[in-house]
Amino acid sequence: MKLTIGHLYPDLLNLYGDRGNIQCFRKRLEWRGIEAEVIPVLSGDTIDFSKLDIVLLGGGSDREQELVCGYLKEIQKDFKEYVEDNGVVLAVCGGYQLLGKYYKTDKKMIEGLGILDITTEWEPERLIRNIILHSPLFDTPVVGFENHGGRTYIGEHTPFGKVFFGLGNTGKSGYEGVVYKNVIATYLHGPLLPKNPQVCDYLLERALKRKYGEEITLAPLSDDLEKKANRYIVDRYSDKKYVLKETIKRHT
Repeated sequence: MKLTIGHLYPDLLNLYGDRGNIQCFRKRLEWRGIEAEVIPVLSGDTIDFSKLDIVLLGGGSDREQELVCGYLKEIQKDFKEYVEDNGVVLAVCGGYQLLGKYYKTDKKMIEGLGILDITTEWEPERLIRNIILHSPLFDTPVVGFENHGGRTYIGEHTPFGKVFFGLGNTGKSGYEGVVYKNVIATYLHGPLLPKNPQVCDYLLERALKRKYGEEITLAPLSDDLEKKANRYIVDRYSDKKYVLKETIKRHT
């Protein structure tokens, strides 16, 4: 078996260590004896979505997002068809915003791809926090780090998870990210997948099922260190004294 992973515009959308997500995809396939091919799609390259099993769309500054949006508009129809045909996508931060209708900055409106029925509006106070989610997709919490000025309004879409600690899509809604078909769109950095191997395996299984037309359960890996790290983060932010101390530190 083999999966082909398309990393879209790593020359522009590389602000938050998204290569770590690519490496996690690759290694968790290779450790199970499954071939992994990574195709970096640079600005100006053509994209054949029929050859891709997973797409990663990472984050960048407002300037880079605007540049990327120009390239994405050229393949908007193909990208949307890929998503509607259950193509697997991980979109992080700026990539999450670009999948929506628009991102309104303090100076201009950046038109998105309209693949998701979401909108994002900039506010001067950035939402910066460690974040923990409870997602119905997983038995264990999803952990990460958020750092975004945009507030994303997801309408009728299903959120990726409910915020246990952190701020999420708007800082007020209590929810984070979006799940649509085989798309996970989120503000979580970390990178996301090395911190949350359960999320990585979920996307890999979805991609394998789509490609090979059968239910595939990946062989378990020894994720003892990842599980211990997850438990440590969750326990830390369940400690009210620690949270109070962190809150005081942020406001002094």
